[in-house]
Amino acid sequence: MEWRVIIKQEFTAVIKQHGSINGAYVEPPFDVQKVFGAKRVKVKATFDGLEYRGSLVTMGGCYMLGMTQEIRKKIGKDFGDSVDVTIEKDEEERTVEIPDDFLEALKGNPIAIQIYEKLSFSRKKEYITWITQTKKIETRQSRIAKALERLEAGKTLK
Repeated sequence: MEWRVIIKQEFTAVIKQHGSINGAYVEPPFDVQKVFGAKRVKVKATFDGLEYRGSLVTMGGCYMLGMTQEIRKKIGKDFGDSVDVTIEKDEEERTVEIPDDFLEALKGNPIAIQIYEKLSFSRKKEYITWITQTKKIETRQSRIAKALERLEAGKTLK
């Protein structure tokens, strides 16, 4: 039997704006490297109980955990508001489920699938979310075609 110690940090933080963009983050009130043993750490987090998977990173001399616009909308909070945060190291493999229609399209394009397989978890997730968030089948099909074009060209969505 393998034993693992789960280090979970809980704190309240103020949602900060990243520069002049609509990007948000929170700063953990502890030394990330001392607690987790690394400068960049994949984590499972919650913001007011809403689950999120991301990474603690260092920027401009401080550690931060990004907070998406979607999360801010769901919890009804924005820059300057306080949020309850929990963080624990994420050691699970990160996988993205590829919808059947996109998978079939990828299989028919050896260059696109090869590039897609090399993408990070976050970049793969961006493509899947972009494709699956549509309401009309025509839009979804168009996005699949555009995704293949972008992948073939070695471009990301953002």
